Amino acid sequence: MNAAAHWPAEALWEAIAPLLPGFTVEVLPSIDSTSTELMRRARAGRMEPTLLIAEEQTAGRGRLGRQWLTGAYEGTGVVPALTFSLGLPLAPREWSGLSLAVGVSVAESLQPVLPAAGSGKPRILLKWPNDLWLDDGRKLGGILVETASFTATPGEPRYVVIGIGLNVLPVLAPDLSTPPACLREVDSSLNAASSLQRLALPLVQTLLGFAEHGFAPFQARFAQRDLLLGRGVTLSNGQHGTAHGVSEDGALLVHTAGGMQAVTSADISVRPTPA
Repeated sequence: MNAAAHWPAEALWEAIAPLLPGFTVEVLPSIDSTSTELMRRARAGRMEPTLLIAEEQTAGRGRLGRQWLTGAYEGTGVVPALTFSLGLPLAPREWSGLSLAVGVSVAESLQPVLPAAGSGKPRILLKWPNDLWLDDGRKLGGILVETASFTATPGEPRYVVIGIGLNVLPVLAPDLSTPPACLREVDSSLNAASSLQRLALPLVQTLLGFAEHGFAPFQARFAQRDLLLGRGVTLSNGQHGTAHGVSEDGALLVHTAGGMQAVTSADISVRPTPA
């Protein structure tokens, strides 16, 4: 294990290695993208389960090719965002809904206690298919799931890379009319290292549970934090409708003028319709 002293690498390894034989934890001061690096390694035949953390990303990727750049506050060494990827071989019965299950795991780890029924919505919400938002309408972070197969043998596990980026401290974003949210607004004690310590083991347990049972066990838990539920949405093809939650396989259900649609395509963008 190669790790900076302030990251809980040894503790994470001790907790996760019994679940993932051959598991390693690695912390890099700078990398283009943790997800890209793990895919490079997989193509070279290095497919062992790996948690790769970067203190700085110079070419991080989000959904639909969007950039996710991170780096320490200049001159301080303080890491304002948590950026990591988890790569491992996985053979679920169905892949659909994986990014939603990951979102549920992350949100529950960061805000494990929900408000009492009728007293308000959760602070951390999930926006289909892979974003985490605060309840005031600001993005907190994102999830990128990528899979690849390097064998032609049917039924063999694919290598999956789960990339997660979360703002921990306030982000300077002068080009945005609404600044992104950060974890310190949820829990003032959190930093990048302590956030990772909360997230990593439950994430591994989620992936193993998903491989066994699919998305269905996560459906109701996603519904508790569904940002789009009951809201008007506009699909990237221009259609308007109302979001009605997600199905057992993770598809977004949207009631349009043409009836209920199950939105599954990874290249479909969904945005709330302005009130």
